[in-house]
Amino acid sequence: MALTEIHVAVAVIIREGRVLIARRPDHVHQGGLLEFPGGKVEPGETVQQALAREIQEETGLKVPLESLSPVIAVRHDYGDKRVFLDVWRTEAAIGEAEGREGQPVQWRSVAELRDEDFPAANRPIIRAIKLPSWLAITGEYRVPADILNQFQERIRMTRPELVVLRAPKLNVTEYQAVARDLVMVGRDQGVEILLHGAADRLEMVPEAAGVHLPWREAGECGHRPIPADKWLGVSCHNNAEVSHAVAIGADYVTLGPVSSTPSHPGAPVMGWESFRQQVAVAQVPVYALGGLTPDDRNVATGLGAQGIAGISLWWPGI
Repeated sequence: MALTEIHVAVAVIIREGRVLIARRPDHVHQGGLLEFPGGKVEPGETVQQALAREIQEETGLKVPLESLSPVIAVRHDYGDKRVFLDVWRTEAAIGEAEGREGQPVQWRSVAELRDEDFPAANRPIIRAIKLPSWLAITGEYRVPADILNQFQERIRMTRPELVVLRAPKLNVTEYQAVARDLVMVGRDQGVEILLHGAADRLEMVPEAAGVHLPWREAGECGHRPIPADKWLGVSCHNNAEVSHAVAIGADYVTLGPVSSTPSHPGAPVMGWESFRQQVAVAQVPVYALGGLTPDDRNVATGLGAQGIAGISLWWPGI
């Protein structure tokens, strides 16, 4: 007999950089674990209405409906229960939080959120909270030293949190040297560096924050190729590729091209409607990629994406 899917509205409530977390009662499903507050969407309710009702009933906080924005949608099969977590975010909750149903509640920093403390279905939510809304990718250069010089200049001007070092013109030795330099510079500036290419590049520069795999590399993987404490991203172009990325344990994906790009003139594009449809069924945070501008960040997040990724958003001459 097929299990009924339970539609659950989930709130990521942020205040002064901390997230409201509750502990599930011991006697319920996944009891004793931490969770983001929320509850079932009742017939006739919108997800926003359900969130406002559940949050007030559970914590006493009032959530203005207009302050809610989508974060991610997650479907998970526990074997004995199937859930659809419809996750929304607000930074405008009013009042002081308390556990009105006897559950302990607390505000925790994002860095304190650990997978093992939450039900498995909550783990993509943790990824979405920890990842920035902008994924920067390095662009063209004339000689290897230019990457470091331009990187230092651009991070002073644009302050990205997470950067993919994409440098296909460098040989392995040059890439390793540049990556080590960028990791050190980034550490001083609060910028994390992701390596681009094969997963074994992380063995050369273990100080990097993780690896972003092009599809040609990810498609050959049968399991997660890097440790769990590093970021794993995958470049995807359709639902099948996104599903494979999820299967090998990707923490996020890029999806595109949404629009035409100078680097790939004439390449087919998916457009925002197709992007929206694919984001709706993805089980990991998704960055829109391809021909985007900073103004498109709000468009992408409004469609449930993590944000936007690209080169021309920050790198000169692209």
